Amino acid sequence: MNANKRRAIYETLQSLNPHPTTELEYTTPFELLIAVLLSAQATDVSVNKAMRKMFPVANTPQKIFDLGEEGVVGYIKTIGLYRTKAKNVIATCRILLDQYGGEVPEDREALESLPGVGRKTANVILNTAFGHPTIAVDTHIFRVANRTGLAPGKDVRAVEVALEKFTPAEFKQDAHHWLILHGRYVCKARRPECWHCAIEPLCEFRPKTPPPDL
Repeated sequence: MNANKRRAIYETLQSLNPHPTTELEYTTPFELLIAVLLSAQATDVSVNKAMRKMFPVANTPQKIFDLGEEGVVGYIKTIGLYRTKAKNVIATCRILLDQYGGEVPEDREALESLPGVGRKTANVILNTAFGHPTIAVDTHIFRVANRTGLAPGKDVRAVEVALEKFTPAEFKQDAHHWLILHGRYVCKARRPECWHCAIEPLCEFRPKTPPPDL
């Protein structure tokens, strides 16, 4: 895909959604960190539903740590892998309290040292909480980047590198959000909805998917 087509894709997505953001509900970097930790192999809807109950009670490292693992489980047991996630949440809170004064570090290496936090989660925090132009590649973005031809790669790291290289600077801050929302609602895994896709004329995916009634 050439540079002009890539730019046109981002311009189209920007025109439809000038100020994209995560669908996870949060008010502080710490709340976002916990929500992203819990969102692995789970929907944002399920995480938001659980956090609407937990955050009013406990939304700081100390308050969540004081809940203990079982206390956290009580709020997140509707989310997949809840026991492992509860363990990671408590361990993360302890590290934040012991090493970072209860604050979320604005540093990739520090973030990736937290239990359950990998490169993708670190990129989400750096981008959404702190305004860094990082691009977090999840399954939706991996699919969209490869299917459209925007930034093909054999694995998520390769796609991230390609997106960093080929995304014009002015779009990098929002690229993650545009692509994940496009993958979630239009360029779906089982059946991409090409018939109402705004970037369909620019997309290199073949064959295009016809409407269900055709």
